[in-house]
Amino acid sequence: MEEVKALISDIRSGKLAPIYFLMGEEPYYIDRISEFITHNILTEEERGFNQTVLYGKDTTVDEIIGQAKRYPMMAEYQVVVVREAQHLSRTIEQLASYADQPQPTTVLVICFKYKTLDKRKKLIKTLRKGDAVVFESKKLYENQVSDWIRRVLLGSGYRISHKASALLVEYLGTDLSRISNELEKLKLVLPDGSEITPETIEDHIGISKDFNNFELKKAIADRDIPKATQIIKYFSQNPKENPFVLTVALLHTFFSQLLQYHGLSDHSPRNVASALRINPYFVGEYQTAARNYPMKSVSRIIGSLREMDLKGKGVGSSSLSHRDLLQELLYKIV
Repeated sequence: MEEVKALISDIRSGKLAPIYFLMGEEPYYIDRISEFITHNILTEEERGFNQTVLYGKDTTVDEIIGQAKRYPMMAEYQVVVVREAQHLSRTIEQLASYADQPQPTTVLVICFKYKTLDKRKKLIKTLRKGDAVVFESKKLYENQVSDWIRRVLLGSGYRISHKASALLVEYLGTDLSRISNELEKLKLVLPDGSEITPETIEDHIGISKDFNNFELKKAIADRDIPKATQIIKYFSQNPKENPFVLTVALLHTFFSQLLQYHGLSDHSPRNVASALRINPYFVGEYQTAARNYPMKSVSRIIGSLREMDLKGKGVGSSSLSHRDLLQELLYKIV
């Protein structure tokens, strides 16, 4: 985020690069940077003649270079944005000739999503040799997303509890664009400076604060069978909102991490959080689970979860209902 802030600050102050090559597995920052450029370099009147948006599927590198070499009309700069540039991956190296001598009155923005270019290739070397910006947007690990949510909200004057941020990650995954959209919806209905709680999320996003995979995982870690039974009963009554394969996948990840926990020689919270790539807030959950499930049991459970994953996908269990699958899942674990 600091790199993005610095980049945005430079653009806002008029310190522009001739080329912005934005690449990486996480599309969120690529979209945010390109949107900021398209809304802040030119005035609304200048954009009509001096801002062009091309799409990788519908253009060629030669067309991009031709467009970039044009001069602006009644403006200091022209902006050329190439969206979905990853569709040009076979020919994008041809852009190196332009990168070597870019048009000084053009700001060329390349949005190369979901992948990165080999840094040993000529294009990246040429871009880095000049005044261009090469930005790599890396995918965040699941344990990093909760911190990202808190930092984003703090930046706009809001707070969020650890449990609420974990709920969002469990429900929405690590898709930052999707999470950002939900956070924007929450900001519209909450007073400035408020704290987002599990109750807030339940009221406005529709995630149950008591009956979700996050709470099921905790109940199983605690060997709280009555609570786990209540949750799977709720899941069986709401199968569309609680897909079986998602529940199995989350539990498989949890027990795989628990197996890794058993193998650690250093069980200090800091080392566990680092080794398992989890938020330190949740280390206690793994400590409790380790007491309830010795290593031999964890290995057996992981095997059972793989078997249940196949059954959930219809392999050898076409007659089992969603409720039957959930009950068998819980039985095999505890």
